Amino acid sequence: MTAVETGAGAATGTFAPRPGAAPLPRMIRAQAALETRMLLRNGEQLLLTVIIPTLLLVLFSAVRIIDTGAGKPVDFLTPGILGLAVLSTAFTGQAIATGFERRYGVLKRLAASPLPRWGLMTAKTCAVLVTEVLQVVLLTAVALALGWSPHGNPVSVVLLLLLGTAAFSGLGLLMAGTLKAEATLAGANLVFLLLLVGGGVIVPLDKFPAGAQQVLQFLPISALSDGLREVLQHGAGLPWADLGILAVWAVLGLGAAARFFRWE
Repeated sequence: MTAVETGAGAATGTFAPRPGAAPLPRMIRAQAALETRMLLRNGEQLLLTVIIPTLLLVLFSAVRIIDTGAGKPVDFLTPGILGLAVLSTAFTGQAIATGFERRYGVLKRLAASPLPRWGLMTAKTCAVLVTEVLQVVLLTAVALALGWSPHGNPVSVVLLLLLGTAAFSGLGLLMAGTLKAEATLAGANLVFLLLLVGGGVIVPLDKFPAGAQQVLQFLPISALSDGLREVLQHGAGLPWADLGILAVWAVLGLGAAARFFRWE
């Protein structure tokens, strides 16, 4: 090949690079895949999102430590543990990870990339949803092995899980975007423990004093656990009251996160 031919080939752009950002959907998919891999490789996150919910389900189903009412304990516990899985991933895990990314300047650098800020948050949400799907599959398999007998409409379950994810994601991002990373770490874990005990996940709300029940029933974890329990244990249709509570928390949490989130 002569020099003239080489120059002509280069002029046509056959071997020339194509500078510029990738299409937005491809950037979001790539970032979501990266976020998912980082989440699944983090031992502490796996402990929080996979191991703890699974151990709680197995322990409290096999040993009747708490009176869960009539029927098999696993039928009461599984919906609450599914709600706990959403809490651990969408709120606690996301808040801690995002808080430290903000502290170390990762979010600031990503915000300067071709991927827009809303695209980054979309990728984080996709990673949360992928993780939750894996959690639900694992917990469902364990629960079925323990003798769980689910009922109800799967569409209602999916709707509850999506609204619960939106509610907890908003609250987690609000915490991560307004507090220091150390405060987010402590606060997110504390909230996780408090909601585990007082959110109707393992201990039925009717075991608490009447005054406390009036407050606890409006917590997002209580609405999610009770809604899932109404559908999966009792075969109810759409639990509108619980869906309404989750929708309010989702709007408030996501709105506040969008308003007050600081990237650095």
